Amino acid sequence: MNTAPTPRRRHAAAAVAEWAAVSGAGARPVEEVGKHQLMRRTGLPARDLRALDSSYPSTSSQLLTARDRAVVVNLERARAVITAAEVLVPGPRDPAVAPLVRDLRARLTSSPPPQEISPSSPGGDQGAKDDGQALGIISDKVLPFEFRALEVCLQFACKSLEHETSTLEEEAYPALDELTSKVSALNLERVRQIKSRLVAISGRAQKVRDELEHLLDDDMDMAAMHLTEKLAYQAASRSSRFNSDKEPSEFFDERNEALRCRVDEEGVEEGERSSEGGNGDEASVGFTPKIDELENLLEAYFVQIEGTLNKLATLREYVNDTEDFINIMLDDKQNQLLQMGIALSTGTLVITGAVVVTGVFGMNIHIPLFRTANMALFWQVTGGMVGASAAIFLVALLCYRRSGILQ
Repeated sequence: MNTAPTPRRRHAAAAVAEWAAVSGAGARPVEEVGKHQLMRRTGLPARDLRALDSSYPSTSSQLLTARDRAVVVNLERARAVITAAEVLVPGPRDPAVAPLVRDLRARLTSSPPPQEISPSSPGGDQGAKDDGQALGIISDKVLPFEFRALEVCLQFACKSLEHETSTLEEEAYPALDELTSKVSALNLERVRQIKSRLVAISGRAQKVRDELEHLLDDDMDMAAMHLTEKLAYQAASRSSRFNSDKEPSEFFDERNEALRCRVDEEGVEEGERSSEGGNGDEASVGFTPKIDELENLLEAYFVQIEGTLNKLATLREYVNDTEDFINIMLDDKQNQLLQMGIALSTGTLVITGAVVVTGVFGMNIHIPLFRTANMALFWQVTGGMVGASAAIFLVALLCYRRSGILQ
């Protein structure tokens, strides 16, 4: 029987996945794109696309990866490939991913193109001011497409973590208070599950925070995310290739040398380098992309994720305090049980002594005490034995209290 073609057909079907494409012009219908077609479309290696596949555990330590033609976003549920013209989101029919696609369509298709409010265009200042007031944009310049898409992904990831943190707080504080008032197996199990969720959310939020901090500390990674300026530089370099000794593809292979040209913010040293390159101001823009806008964007969400981590840290401290209080209560109960055990052991010892005396009197021996007809003597001996046992027991308890064994 021919069974070999079946695995190949399954492998070919598995290589095709659904992706939602959103651009500034609008959102296209969900389309099935193969891995190799997507690699040609975005210029990404296979390992980056494999990191976005939810069916495989992600082994990549980077959540935001900048490539030559795209930025790979792998923040929590916000998984996307951002290019200078469109955003590709895998698995748009997933209920957890659908809100991200809706946010991208609402934010990217409703914003005006950057050139319409550019200060260099006629009436640009006034247009930027009016549009900025309408859209809540602080600066006079609209962010490039890739930054607006990145902002949506960051906002989606931070909101997701913040929502999970708020939900956890609503469940955790009443459960901890109930455990404080009544220690039971059910309450302990609820707190154990809450603590497990707290550790998981804290780890995910810390991972996002570390990634943003890494980007803020690395100017080269932030410069590599300027896809629009990168394309503009490459187009300008191709148009003036006869004046340049370097190919456009070599520019971002030498980002470290290019970023050292940003010493002077007013562009003095950029002008010197561009004059040596032979293409004036336009080439200098490609060599030294300004990272202020992206840095402010990342800083804003860095502060937001810090707030989420602070809430989680406060909840963790409350959980630890509750655990310490429960441990103190359990230690107190254990001490009480130990004291009760000492008292019972002492009482058993005293009663055992009385039983021994009774056993001696119950032996088949002949003594004058057994031949007397006075019943009062029997009760006197019995009362004496009980009184002596009680006195010995009380004396033992008093000694225990004075020595600090019992409280």
